[in-house]
Formats: sequence, C-alpha cells, structure tokens
Amino acid sequence: METGEEAQLRRHSHPTNAEILITRPELNPSSTCPESTPDLDEPNLTESKPALNHSQIFKALEVVERDSLAIAESFTSLFASLRLALSEVTSNSVDHMDCFSDASGRLQESVLDAATKGNRYINSCLRLNEEMKGIDSLAAQLYPFYFLLVCFSFG
Repeated sequence: METGEEAQLRRHSHPTNAEILITRPELNPSSTCPESTPDLDEPNLTESKPALNHSQIFKALEVVERDSLAIAESFTSLFASLRLALSEVTSNSVDHMDCFSDASGRLQESVLDAATKGNRYINSCLRLNEEMKGIDSLAAQLYPFYFLLVCFSFG
C-alpha cells in the first residue's frame, strides 16, 4: 500500500494524456530516431489516434499562413483608411475653426461699427429734440404771418 506522498510522486513522474500530446507529438513516425521501449504504465496513444501526415500538416500551415496574411492586409488597409479619415476630419476641423474665427471677428467688427453709428444717431436725435423745444413758441408767432401769406396768394 502506498502512502499519499508516494502516490503524488508517481502521478507527477508519469505524464497525463494531455501532457503527452502537448510535449511529445508524434509528427514523424518514419523518424530515424531509435524507438524507445514502451513503458507499460503509459497508455498507448498510437492505437487511438491516426498518424499525422506531413503533407496534410504543411497544407494546413499553408492555409493558416494565407489566411493570416489576408487578415494582416485587411487590417493594414483598415488602419490606412482610418488614418486618412482622421487626417481629413482633423484638417476639416482646423479649416472650420479658422472660418469660424474669421466670421466671428468680422461679426464683432460689424457689431462695433453698428453700435457706434447707432450711438451717434441717438445723440443727434437728443440734440435735435433739445433744439426743437423752443420751436412751438416760434410757430405760434409765425402762424399769423403764414395765414396772411396764404390769403393773399389765393385772393
């Protein structure tokens, strides 16, 4: 009967099926390497799995390489398109900001000019109003002369 430590040591000394597949793939059955004697404790993997053919592996690698190249070219094209679009958007944004700056500057100048002219107009109206305050008395004084002038001209 083995102790827990011996069982654990035995489990670690014999790789599992997954470890055998990952660490020791049998890609070349016609290898010139001498065959090792099979260990009776290890399961026989050659019976449950067919041998891999080199030409099939190379064909699969060729397909993977071709697909990888196509994907890389697609990403390259995508990134080039994105870079161009971003460049155009940035350029358009800069152009729009320059246009906006010019338009707002001209609008500011026009508003200042209109405000100055409006202020002059208001001041002129106020002066005229002050000057017209005494015109009522002048009109009252001139009305009789106007009446006589109209009467003699039609008469």
